[in-house]
Amino acid sequence: MNTIVGTYECKVDAKGRLLMPAPLKKQLATSLQNGFVLKRSVFQPCLELYPMEEWDLMMEKINKLNRFVKKNNDFIRRFTAGVKVVEIDALGRLLVPKDLVSFASISKEVVFSSAVNIVEIWDKDLYEKSINGEDIDFADLAEDVMGSQNDNDNGIS
Repeated sequence: MNTIVGTYECKVDAKGRLLMPAPLKKQLATSLQNGFVLKRSVFQPCLELYPMEEWDLMMEKINKLNRFVKKNNDFIRRFTAGVKVVEIDALGRLLVPKDLVSFASISKEVVFSSAVNIVEIWDKDLYEKSINGEDIDFADLAEDVMGSQNDNDNGIS
């Protein structure tokens, strides 16, 4: 698993292309030749950019689901809705299909935000609202999610 780090801003050009920020492109260099999968996020109004290797790992998990269980079948259909194989062109641009631009309400400014092994692509205003949201107390969330983790026996998760 490749860990991706950073948050980067860019502008959308007239044709709906995003110029991949150089530091992010450098981190994804080994994935450039294999391509990427771009999809709707399950929980947020943003897009998720999976390096193909990460997508293949996700598909291994999903392929283990029994398709004769209705919930599994419904999940697979919704999880893969709008999925597109995309590439970063020679100039470092990513063309986002119009249906995904619409889903994520992408307008003029975009944020690329690392999410461990994938990259989230947000409309800048929606990203700011999401991270500054008053509906979630981040301290409580951090304690709930990470508070019981202590894998290293050093007191630090």
